[in-house]
Amino acid sequence: MNNAFRFEDEKALIGLAVIPLLFLIYFITSRYQKRQLQKWGDQVLLVRLMPDFSAARTFVKFIIWVTAFGIMILALARPQFGTKMAEVKRKGIEMIIALDVSNSMMAEDIQPNRLENAKMAISRLVDRLENDKIGLIVFAGDAYIQMPVTTDYQAAKLFLTSINTQIVPKQGTAIESAIHLAMRSFTPNSDKSRAIVVITDGENHEEDAVAAAKEASAAGITIHTIGIGSVQGVPIPLTSANGQKDYRKDYEGKVIISKLNEELLQQVAVAGGGTYVRATASRTGLNTILDEMNKMEKQEIKMKVYAEYDEQFVYYAGFALFLLLIDFVLNGRKNRWFKNRLS
Repeated sequence: MNNAFRFEDEKALIGLAVIPLLFLIYFITSRYQKRQLQKWGDQVLLVRLMPDFSAARTFVKFIIWVTAFGIMILALARPQFGTKMAEVKRKGIEMIIALDVSNSMMAEDIQPNRLENAKMAISRLVDRLENDKIGLIVFAGDAYIQMPVTTDYQAAKLFLTSINTQIVPKQGTAIESAIHLAMRSFTPNSDKSRAIVVITDGENHEEDAVAAAKEASAAGITIHTIGIGSVQGVPIPLTSANGQKDYRKDYEGKVIISKLNEELLQQVAVAGGGTYVRATASRTGLNTILDEMNKMEKQEIKMKVYAEYDEQFVYYAGFALFLLLIDFVLNGRKNRWFKNRLS
């Protein structure tokens, strides 16, 4: 728990500026009254004529009143201390983004390259989310959970920045493994409003991704695919040890040309009951996919958020009323206990 202190309405604190003015008025008034009394006669005689008057008691009453006034201003500013973790229920969807991090995603047919372009698009997508859960899976030859499903969007963007092609040691494009891992990664007991978004160039598929998509669809999970790259293909840049730029080559020394396998991704989307979008330099397609997912029936999602501060104004207001009560008691002529000690 974050033990922070704040005022909800800081503008109300401007009222505290009145306190110095009250002291100024009090001392000016006191001096004026004292001078007026001196005109009436000897001070010793005036004390005898006014036995119930006490300058000390008057000053104490003024201090109590001003203190109560200041505390009431603080109460109006709504002081809040700490935060409490509150569980809220909202309607949303659960999505898991499976991002291809194979070497072919470094191709630069989409600037700055396929992978970085996809990461920037995911970051913008996270900014659009409100009540939805999001998870991240990275895959190449194998699939791994980068971030479990969560509503912590700042954490999602933080995890996103650490993604690169070195995060998965085995090369390939295991779309089937990514779909199966995503299916197991949704919140337990959630049976609707679930979607998987696969972002990949679709190359080097060695497994049956279409069958995995059909399996997910049968389980009530929609599969959307985003193809990133060009059908014509481009070489995959490689920076050598001495910093020079080169291109990846096969075992025969020929430059590898990475092409978008659009047909496969279309088949996966159809089998998964979802949508296929081809990414371009101007748009990745995630917004289109999100619009499609927002048409799904929303499920109730429980979120734990640090959004509610504990209100403290009631304690301030109570103390101010207590001081005013003391001020009222000091007003009574029969209160000899106070009178004998403050005279």
